[in-house]
Amino acid sequence: MGRGGKTDPLETLAKLKETTTTLQKREELLWKRVGEEVEKAKDFTRQKNKRAALQCLKRKKMLETQADQLSNNIMRVQEQIDLLESSSMAVTTVQALKEGADAMKAQMKENKIEDVDKVMDEINEHTDNMRSIQDALGTPLSNSVDEDDLLAELAELEEMQEEEEAREFDAQLLAPAVPTAKAGARAAVKAVPVALPMAPARSAEEDELAALEAEMALA
Repeated sequence: MGRGGKTDPLETLAKLKETTTTLQKREELLWKRVGEEVEKAKDFTRQKNKRAALQCLKRKKMLETQADQLSNNIMRVQEQIDLLESSSMAVTTVQALKEGADAMKAQMKENKIEDVDKVMDEINEHTDNMRSIQDALGTPLSNSVDEDDLLAELAELEEMQEEEEAREFDAQLLAPAVPTAKAGARAAVKAVPVALPMAPARSAEEDELAALEAEMALA
């Protein structure tokens, strides 16, 4: 029991689970005793003691009945545990939903629809102002150049280009033909001067001798 005579669901769940554990242990013990009585009946049967064997089987039946009753009791307690857990979850869920609703209600009191509309209007106004500023910054500067002047300048450049191409074409027509490789080689051979053998240089004595011979020839 909880405070003020009210039942605490958590305490009840704990007691039910404890009861289930106790009943399960008792059931395991009964089934163990059932197995023991069966082994005893087998032994008495081998000993040809029919009466003792029947007593063992009788006790086995009683133990099985008690075990079956415990099994049914465990099932009932487990059902109560499941129902109480489901109920507790439902209560917890409802309580959470109620707290959420109360919190939402409190927030709605603080934030009235008029305040929301005012905030949205301010946001929209700031957004429009920002777009106006961005549009103003994105507008190109005024262009004072006359398009006709630009076209005239472009035509002048095209005319100068055509005249330059015409001069290059005329220069190509008037240029002499480029000699072939063989003709160029022949011309190069002809242009190279042939080196004549040079007379050996005479010494001073040879010069004096030549001068003396010339004087004798004149005499």
